[in-house]
Amino acid sequence: MTSVQNERTPAAGRPTGRQALARALRDATYEILPFTSAEEKVLAHVPTDVALTVTTTEAKGLGPTIDLAVKLGEAGYRAAPHLAARQVRDRAHLEDLVARLREAGADSIFVIGGDAAEAGEYPDALSLLQALQEIGHPFSTVGVGGYPEGHGKISDELIEAALKAKAPHATQIITQLCFDGDTTVDWARTVAADGVGLPIRVGIPGAISRQKLIRVSAGLGLGQSAKFLSKQQNMLWRFFLPGGYSPNKLIERLTPAFARPDNNLSGFHVFTFNDLDSTEAWRQRWLAKLS
Repeated sequence: MTSVQNERTPAAGRPTGRQALARALRDATYEILPFTSAEEKVLAHVPTDVALTVTTTEAKGLGPTIDLAVKLGEAGYRAAPHLAARQVRDRAHLEDLVARLREAGADSIFVIGGDAAEAGEYPDALSLLQALQEIGHPFSTVGVGGYPEGHGKISDELIEAALKAKAPHATQIITQLCFDGDTTVDWARTVAADGVGLPIRVGIPGAISRQKLIRVSAGLGLGQSAKFLSKQQNMLWRFFLPGGYSPNKLIERLTPAFARPDNNLSGFHVFTFNDLDSTEAWRQRWLAKLS
């Protein structure tokens, strides 16, 4: 592991980059894929104070996502399911989902548009967020997506307008993976300058090996994994470097930005690909180093 870069002295009352990094890693959230073995791996390797999100796929639908989020909640975790708007059929379906999560005590969700070719009553994340507000949802944390490198199928102008429209219905932004720290910081500054004041969690890869990514991709199915990877610019070749990709250099590049007031960067969201033992060991090594 390389050393944390030198930091400028922060303004009075603001943490140093090192302090802000330690706080961001302590408060990191993990993204989990709803595979059969996921619950067992979480219980074995992840402390209950680490908040989780549970992804959804077009192929499997919302069922496995909600099921896993409920089970993890029962085990003492704070687990936020991804609610993909295009997979919610109608108002009755949405009310059923909210009722089940309310009954399970879930207080967090992450709202996305989703990739389903055909949508039900809600074609995008904004329409679902508005419907959730109309029915009086119980969730104290509502995440929406951020795209530092843009979106392959939607213009930057539309993406920016959508984020501004979604912001009043949300409590945080979670970014897609971006391997360029400068791009992420510049994007976060632009978001803040546009008047969106939501805290931003930066999506970073966990400590995942190349072999693990191959197995995960096979489990998703070729079409699903290709669709996922196609959204992440430069992701494929970076993961397939010898030995896999290490997030350490990205972490170090982002460290100074966490101590600055112009970008709303507040934490990390770790895409674990369910490689939870190595990801948690990696996080603990960083925390020990920063203590």
